[in-house]
Amino acid sequence: MAASMGSVYSQKEFRSKKREVFEDILEERRQSSDLRYAMKCYTPVIYRNLTPCTPSGLKTSVLQSLELQYVIRQISSESGESCESIQEQAAEILDEMGHNLRMGAIRLFAMSLSKIFKRLFQKVCVNEEGIQRLTQAIQEHPVVLLPSHRSYIDFLMMSYVLYSYDLALPVIAAGMDFMGMKIVGELLRMSGAFYMRRSFRGNQLYWAVFAEYVKTLIRNGYAPVEFFVEGQRSRTCKTLSPKFGLLNIAMEPFFKGEVFDTYIVPISINYERVLEESLYAYELLGVPKPKESTSGLIKARRILNENFGSIHIYFGQPISLRSLASGIINRTQYNLKPRHLPQRPPEDVQSFVRDVAYQVELNQIANMVLSPGVLVATILLQNLPGMDFNVLVEKTLWLKDLIEAFGGFLEWPDNLSASRVVRSSIDLHSNIFTLVDGHVTLLEHKHTGLLTEEIVFEQAVSLLMCAFYRNQMINVCVRPALVVLACEMVQSSIKEEIFRSFSFLRSVFSKEFIFFPGSEDKDFDEGCFMLTKCDIIHTTPSEIMITDKGTIAAFFLSKMFQPFLEGYKLAYTYLVGEVTNAFTEKQYISGVRSFISRLIVSGTSKCYEALSSDMQKNILSSFVQLGVLKRMKSVSEATFCLEKKMVKETAEKLGLQMFTEKLPSARL
Repeated sequence: MAASMGSVYSQKEFRSKKREVFEDILEERRQSSDLRYAMKCYTPVIYRNLTPCTPSGLKTSVLQSLELQYVIRQISSESGESCESIQEQAAEILDEMGHNLRMGAIRLFAMSLSKIFKRLFQKVCVNEEGIQRLTQAIQEHPVVLLPSHRSYIDFLMMSYVLYSYDLALPVIAAGMDFMGMKIVGELLRMSGAFYMRRSFRGNQLYWAVFAEYVKTLIRNGYAPVEFFVEGQRSRTCKTLSPKFGLLNIAMEPFFKGEVFDTYIVPISINYERVLEESLYAYELLGVPKPKESTSGLIKARRILNENFGSIHIYFGQPISLRSLASGIINRTQYNLKPRHLPQRPPEDVQSFVRDVAYQVELNQIANMVLSPGVLVATILLQNLPGMDFNVLVEKTLWLKDLIEAFGGFLEWPDNLSASRVVRSSIDLHSNIFTLVDGHVTLLEHKHTGLLTEEIVFEQAVSLLMCAFYRNQMINVCVRPALVVLACEMVQSSIKEEIFRSFSFLRSVFSKEFIFFPGSEDKDFDEGCFMLTKCDIIHTTPSEIMITDKGTIAAFFLSKMFQPFLEGYKLAYTYLVGEVTNAFTEKQYISGVRSFISRLIVSGTSKCYEALSSDMQKNILSSFVQLGVLKRMKSVSEATFCLEKKMVKETAEKLGLQMFTEKLPSARL
């Protein structure tokens, strides 16, 4: 039933994925009554015929648990406050946090979402085999659902799908932002959301209550627990580095032997067009995120008149923690202390949780269903400001073959001609692309006069929206592309030198793309295998050479990742040439964005993607990891300073000597 793996990391299978059967769950909704659908007899399969627990009963179990009572006594002993007072605080936290699942609210949401989704989306496609696997898993062991996170629609869509298939609705970890929304916040709570503060580090009581709440759900199998391992929505559509805290809590009952097993289910949700696409671009350029509010939701109803294409939801193979941990984790170490005593996870457990998190994200990436619009966006970004429509169709077909050869999961309508498919994608993304007189152009990128910083901002918005869709497929290409970039950077065919350059690039971009920790050799072999399979490179035991036939593909891969390489080089140039004192993240992002804007205005650079705050935050983290920057804790917020001894070494590895020669006006 569950995926059984000898180790957490498994080598990718290099072949075009067999298409699973997807069912469009909106098709039936278009032909029958939404009210009848909402009021249907709902008898979901549950864990081992368990009697469902009421929300109030769940809170009572949490408050009376040995773990929480121990923490309350500890806090009382340290603070001098009475246990009764602290118990009351814990109850208040639970009232703020806990879900309040009500069938009436679920039915209201079922009817409302059905009407909304039929207006917004052409199809909502779900893999039937995945639903069958999940149905069986829910009956056998506690289940943790881990979807990818690209939109606010994600958690609504998950509950809608499970309701449609008569599966137990998940209890979902949601941010406190939603709780402040009048009416909507309580409706979400009554549909299974439980609210968690964005940060509660240092608050021992809140952490204990939250952890015990999640563990009680899992120990008793009351409902599938759902949360996003990325922690937040990805504004770039790249998979974010995983967060481990909540996953560690969800695994603890298994580690302590309180459940026989737990199933982890990776879920890939992919949108042909994302509702928040323009908001994300503005946020990346420094415009504050609009506060979640009911009035804002009402104002956003105008989007109901737009077409957002199709959604594909792929339920992955449930992963058995018991199978995964076999021979890796020694669970007897938890018998050395009473189970109700809090204890820091041992290093091997922390490493295991980290590895599982990365494996989940790699599974999400592998099962992501890509749309033709992703290919169109990728090609157009390499041919700005625009290109001939017929050439675009030709290149799209070429890229389709390449992505499928790399193992990408592509949904391509076989009943339509290639030109119709590309035209449909352009029409769907008409707020980004325009087709006039047989020429396709990126909107807001046609300006031919004198550039100003205001025009640069407008162009950056449309370009970041286009990059958002390209990024859906970027992890499919990252390993072969880094091999190609490594070949270019060392300007040598010696395999050992290329591998060293590949490993360096992989470490530089460890915050941009998802790599399994410590798997440099496997990633390099995977990249080489994919390139060799497509006849892009020729390898011997000691050499790697790009073939004559493979020069076009190699150039394409190199150019696809050029914005990341150039963005990092620009940030490095700014840090070395413009920064003299310690600085905060906020000061850095503001300064480097202004620096790069001026370079674009002067014509020295065209790297609009380097204006993204996401890239700049990743650069900070990467440079700290590489030792280029040193992170210092201060009273208010973390500050950074340049480590001079690492400057020259890193510059040489990045190939910055040649790069800085091309930037005579770097200091403006």
